[in-house]
Amino acid sequence: MSCGRLSSVAALGLLSLVGFQVSPAHAQTGSGGSGVFPDSIVFGQSAALSGNARELGENMNLGVRAAFEEANRNGGIHGRALRLVARDDLYEGEAAIANTRELISHGVFGLIGAVGTPTSRVAEPIASAAQVPYIGAFTGAELLRGDQQRYVVNLRASYYQETEEMVERLTTDLGFRRIAILYQDDSYGFAGLTGVRQALDRRNMALVGEGTYVRNTVAVKRALLDLNDANPQAVIIIGAYGAAAEFTLWARKIGMRAVFVNISFVGSNALLNALRGGGDGVVVTQVVPFPRDTSIPVVARYQAALREIDSSAQPGFVSLEGYLAGRLVVEGLRSSADPDGAPPTRESFIRTLEESDPIDLGGFVVEYGPRDNQGSDAVFLTVIRDGRFVPVMRLTR
Repeated sequence: MSCGRLSSVAALGLLSLVGFQVSPAHAQTGSGGSGVFPDSIVFGQSAALSGNARELGENMNLGVRAAFEEANRNGGIHGRALRLVARDDLYEGEAAIANTRELISHGVFGLIGAVGTPTSRVAEPIASAAQVPYIGAFTGAELLRGDQQRYVVNLRASYYQETEEMVERLTTDLGFRRIAILYQDDSYGFAGLTGVRQALDRRNMALVGEGTYVRNTVAVKRALLDLNDANPQAVIIIGAYGAAAEFTLWARKIGMRAVFVNISFVGSNALLNALRGGGDGVVVTQVVPFPRDTSIPVVARYQAALREIDSSAQPGFVSLEGYLAGRLVVEGLRSSADPDGAPPTRESFIRTLEESDPIDLGGFVVEYGPRDNQGSDAVFLTVIRDGRFVPVMRLTR
């Protein structure tokens, strides 16, 4: 998984692609393992590119590449093209550790577009210890939002913000009091569970039922039976698209009448496909704008950039998030590079984001500070109607 002509990436020894040869002379021109070459700046990605979460990793990769190639068509970073090297971690921690160490050892400028909480939980400390930026991870977990994590650059709102919005809409718009949860039995699921409990605590409420399933499986039937006994009005799902779809389809088959509310990590396009036409009324909170709303300048640019690298690709929330992360990198690098000489460094990139005014990516604004590594607080609401996602401001019966 790479983009463009990768002589500099091949020089790093990271790819085994037909037609790419390592140039010893080129390999010697890298600037001390900084990821900066005379012709390019190289980033790494460890994400699920196969397995049960592969659509998330593939779409984050697609979005980042769309942003990088768009920048490259416009001269790159003062003449240096942006390149991306991706490694498959199957949404598992051990593989994420190995990939992260490999990419860092070969000197990538930064890591971008990681997928998931359990993988980021073990990969980010490695990156931060090496002072390598860890950018735009596809997770809203608090474990990436510490005020001392200087080398972490989050694009999106947190899971706590998403779960607060879920509970607010369920209680205020629908008047629900009986809320249950299905969550993945790992750090991702626990992050969502904690957020839901905190939101309910603020309203003097408690969950009426809890169910779990194992990561990278769709084994949800036992949890479904337990939650059905609790007779919930709504079930909040902190899971991946396969398990969420399996739960929803079986719940409806046995007559559960609850509203199903998913967090953004579910992967909306993948969920819609997995529901096989049975998803009407399913709710998903989002952390990026609606990917078909071209009245938003950045969405129009995203769609054009997507068509340039894959004319068959459908716009979606996950690839848009990857694109926004890529665009953030472009803006940060252009601002931190010296057009008359010195290339950007990791330190100048981080410092630029810390000291910058709010960055408008085209209708999606992010802002950072010395102890604030989260760019956006925005949470959006979407519902499946007539087999497609539509944006809404509130929930209705």
